[in-house]
Amino acid sequence: MIQAETLNLITDQWIPVRTATGSRLIRPDQVADPDVLGLDWPRPDLNIACLELLIGLIYLSDPPADEDEWESRKPDPERLRARLAPYAPAFNLGGDGPRFLQDRVSLPGDPNPVDMLFIDSAGGQTAKNNADLMVRRGRYSALPAGLAAMALYTLQAHAPSGGAGNRTSMRGGGPMVTLVDPGGTVWDLLWANVPHGAPQSADALPWMRPTRTSEKGKPETFPPETNAPSAEVFFGMPRRLRLCFEDGSVTGVIQRPYGTNYARWRHPLTPYYRMKEGGEALPVHPKAGTFGYRNWLGVVMEGKSDGLRIEAETLRTFRRRVTRATPKVIVAGWAMDNMKPRDFTWSSQPLPMVDALGARLIRGMVEAAGLFAMALRDALKPVCRVDDAGSTMLEALREAFFLRTEADFHAAVAALERGEDRVKVASGWLATMRRTALPLFEERALPGLEDRRMKEVEAVLKARGNLLAAFAGRSKTGRDAFGKLELELPEANRKKEEA
Repeated sequence: MIQAETLNLITDQWIPVRTATGSRLIRPDQVADPDVLGLDWPRPDLNIACLELLIGLIYLSDPPADEDEWESRKPDPERLRARLAPYAPAFNLGGDGPRFLQDRVSLPGDPNPVDMLFIDSAGGQTAKNNADLMVRRGRYSALPAGLAAMALYTLQAHAPSGGAGNRTSMRGGGPMVTLVDPGGTVWDLLWANVPHGAPQSADALPWMRPTRTSEKGKPETFPPETNAPSAEVFFGMPRRLRLCFEDGSVTGVIQRPYGTNYARWRHPLTPYYRMKEGGEALPVHPKAGTFGYRNWLGVVMEGKSDGLRIEAETLRTFRRRVTRATPKVIVAGWAMDNMKPRDFTWSSQPLPMVDALGARLIRGMVEAAGLFAMALRDALKPVCRVDDAGSTMLEALREAFFLRTEADFHAAVAALERGEDRVKVASGWLATMRRTALPLFEERALPGLEDRRMKEVEAVLKARGNLLAAFAGRSKTGRDAFGKLELELPEANRKKEEA
């Protein structure tokens, strides 16, 4: 067993993986072995962060220069081991010299419990108020070497708000991560997401220099103006931390405020959005709940051409590298409510490989579904009370609409990838949404109708008629949805529009 204070993240075997014959620990260079099929950390947030770390190590030491080199390079553990070896002095977890993702000097103060390295741990105030009901304090009294290193990286890469002076990650608290997954081995997944660039020196790593602190009056830290991103984008250090060791394990963490305050960095594995055209690009953060096709725009694929929703650079790069493939996208991250973690998302979605017209129709399909889901919600208002309970019911029925159409949406996208007629696909999607929305309305609105007052019955029948009108393109919502799907309105409706 590796002693935590002597762990070196480059030369030691510390990453748990699944292979064709079982589980084992590997060094980073061994991810290029063909039998490494998946990471095997005990928590999904550690798995996604470890993928980011490994992509960052390859980008630091041996990235592809361009598309041609990316295409021609084959997995080579010996080459990667040789390229990583010079960086070993920068990747000690403990010791008197530079420490991985930690301040260069000892920090004053008493150690916090090592539990603080996990984003879903109870904060100090929560524990003080005895409010840690779902996740109790003190889950971990000590951490072994590898787990401590991975938890440290995960916290620095995804750091949420943490009280006065404790900075968030360079992507804010709980960023969304999107990775192209072409299928196959761990190396295939990593290599699909390594940006183009040139090897960088260990000086790019923030713990190899005095910490850029951010007390009042000190400037924010902006990205250097270079053609390719600085490797620091994968190794940000917003928190000032020093691990404490005892009996070969990590038993505590000293934290001081005012670590590096990053601004305007663009992480290649995260989607961004703008509040207005020409505004600052802000990182996307996951929302609690199931990630499905209704969340695609600006994440799995580009949003409108106004530049307000921007997919991660790694997705754009992959589409330039590969024209024929059926990859997926891993979408992951903590959904945060300020300092409080609400949910961890891990979803696998198709990455559409279509031309510009196909991409435009997919966007239209998502937007049309949003319009019809709202039409369903409005139609059900006469049935559900418009109070907190009623609003919750309406949102649940709207959510059910998206869940029941999920498989058909993916089938429609696959049809576009096969080159099927766009009008046929759009018409089929319209029929699917109608076939889903009407039963949802009727399941909720029609039972017990005969026992209601005439005024209530009339309201329900009118609401049903409005919903049918939307799907026939006879309302503003319906006409907008037909436009999104690039479908012609039925002739009678078109004449009415022209009049």
